[in-house]
Amino acid sequence: MKLVRYGADGAEKPGLIDANGELRDLSGHVTDIGGADLSDATMARLRALDSATLPKVSGAPRIGPCVGNIGKFLCIGLNYSDHAAETGAAIPEHPILFFKANSAVVGPNDDVSMPRGSVSTDWEVELGVVIGKAAKYVSKADALEYVAGYCIINDVSERHFQANLTGQWTKGKSCDTFGPTGPWLVTRDDIPDPQNLDMTLDVNGSRRQTGNTKTMIFNVAEIIEHLSGLMTLHPGDVISTGTPPGVALGMKPKPVYLKTGDVMDLHIEGLGQQRQTVTQDT
Repeated sequence: MKLVRYGADGAEKPGLIDANGELRDLSGHVTDIGGADLSDATMARLRALDSATLPKVSGAPRIGPCVGNIGKFLCIGLNYSDHAAETGAAIPEHPILFFKANSAVVGPNDDVSMPRGSVSTDWEVELGVVIGKAAKYVSKADALEYVAGYCIINDVSERHFQANLTGQWTKGKSCDTFGPTGPWLVTRDDIPDPQNLDMTLDVNGSRRQTGNTKTMIFNVAEIIEHLSGLMTLHPGDVISTGTPPGVALGMKPKPVYLKTGDVMDLHIEGLGQQRQTVTQDT
């Protein structure tokens, strides 16, 4: 299933994309796409619905983040071998963990606004993993059973803030609008192998990132095993699993970062696409 949240910012309604690509309203069946509504039982109930009987949503409403009221927004850094190579970083022994503030989350096609003073805002197409049930000390053999579904995330990053403002990466990762998420949550039954998904990112129509989740250093199951050994993962927690090569930071001879008016297009196989226009905070 492709589950979606649509409508004005802060007032999104739950929906479903049917087999014909039509948006259908799910308000009569769930309160939101998130939290307890991500359980296996709820997913099975929604899957059993005849989508043709659901109200069709007219027009072209805004698509919001595909998960509502995200609990923890956990991110894995330097998790693609080819991306680590382009940045000159060593292969990590364990998953590198940082957090992105939930206030960074926006819809997949909302504007990305660079903060005041930013001269080093970068892009990162990433596979998002949405937790569907509480996970504590989960083995990698069982880990994917705790996944509600997958989505696209643009882990937008201000590199100067990230590296030079004294502190952890979170400073450069958590600016408002730096977490476009969606367009939809694709349930795990429709993504049998999250470790073989092609992914791309274009800036102004020019290809910047090309990758595949098979080059992850730590795969989805290993990430869940590791994180659930550190903390309980709750329904509605989101994990952004790292980015393939092609970020501005890795450009030679020097990076070419985002500027006002640039347009980013992101795509991950089976998960849809995003498009954001870059603006600047005043």
